[in-house]
Parts: sequence; C-alpha cells; structure tokens
Amino acid sequence: MRATIYILPFLVFFFFFFALFIVLESSGDCSDFDHAQMATPLGGIQDSPSSENSLEIESLARFAVDQHNAKQNSLLEFARVVKAREQVVAGTLHHLTLEAIDAGEKKIYEAKVWVKPWMNFKELTEFKHAGDGHAPSFTTSDLGVIKDGHKPGWQSVPAHDPQVQDAANHAIKTIQQRSNSLVPYELHEVTDAKAEVIDDTAKFNLLLKVKRGQKEEKFKVEVHKNSEGNFHLNQMEADNS
Repeated sequence: MRATIYILPFLVFFFFFFALFIVLESSGDCSDFDHAQMATPLGGIQDSPSSENSLEIESLARFAVDQHNAKQNSLLEFARVVKAREQVVAGTLHHLTLEAIDAGEKKIYEAKVWVKPWMNFKELTEFKHAGDGHAPSFTTSDLGVIKDGHKPGWQSVPAHDPQVQDAANHAIKTIQQRSNSLVPYELHEVTDAKAEVIDDTAKFNLLLKVKRGQKEEKFKVEVHKNSEGNFHLNQMEADNS
C-alpha cells in the first residue's frame, strides 16, 4: 500500500512531461513552419482583387518608392499605380507597375513587395525601371472602370476625378471655339460623369453646368481620349431640363 502511494506521484510527474514533450514536437517552432512554407512552389501571378487605385495598393506602391529612395539615395516621387498583380507565397508577393517622377520626368517602374500580415512583415524585394516605354495617358484605374469584358458599358465615376475634369475643360474650350459669343464660357460644375474604356480609348459622358456671364446653361457632352492623351469632343447638346 505504502509503495503504491510513493509510486503514484512519480507516475503523474512522468506522464505530465511525456505529454508536454509530445505537444512541443507536434507544434514545432514558428520559424521552422515559416521556412517550410517558403519551400513550397510559388503560386501563379494573378490580377490583384483590390483595384489599382485602392488605398491598400497605393500604400504598397508608396512603400516601394520610399524603400527604393532610402536604399539608393534617390528622390523618386510617387505618382500613381498603373497595374497591380499578386502571387501567393508565404504571404503575398505584390507585383506593382507604378509611375514615379524622376527629376521632373514621369517614368514607369516595376516593384515587388512581399507581405506577411500575421507577422506584420513587409519588404521590398525588387524595384527596377520598366524600360523606355511611355506611361499610358490613362488607365482603367484612373477612371474606376474595368475593361476586357468584365464590366462593359458606361460606369459612374467621380466628377472631381482629374481625368473627368480635363475632359470637361476640353469640352468647354471646344464649345467656346464653336460659339459666336464674345462672353467666355466657364465651367461651374460637373454634375454627372460616366466613363467607359474600349480598347485604347476612354469615353466620358458628362453633364456640365456652365456659366456665360450672368447666364447659366447645361450641356450634355461626350468626350473621347485616345492612347496618346488627345481629347476630342464627339457629341454636344444643350440640356434644357
């Protein structure tokens, strides 16, 4: 009886440490798990589910430019994201095509940013000039429009978007040139804006509130912008509603 009493604590102690050893062996070290993930093949590169002009993608692009500037002692100024794709690794590898200003000249760069959110980890793995090709005069992300058949047709876009404002100002300039009025037309407000992208052409369907002296008028216009950045007023009519 006494032998049993002395043996029981020893058995409890032994089984406790044996169980603890099994748990530690099965869970492994976090760093080993991470390295195991990195050893798996890279996933395919796909378009990012976030649009190019989302705050998340823009933040990653700005991070890439800032890191490049710090490493290379350069003074690139971020302008915009042209395209965003991503690749599943141990986390996500973001493939970014971005526009940055170098000594007053806009240039296109390719950057890769590796992100592991659960570790609060973010690293610039590649940053290079994309070549001598000029940046497109516009992108679908500038308009908030998706092309390639995903969302065809006219889509509502922000009236304050710089592309919309440029199209509106071009329309006003053309209206003034076609008018016999000595009083200049002034753009007061873009009250409605829609856009679509077809091949290399952006089309803007705008409702403009215009002032000419003390008189206020409204015009419905359709303005096209080609891949070279040139605007053309395609349609115009007065809106008397």
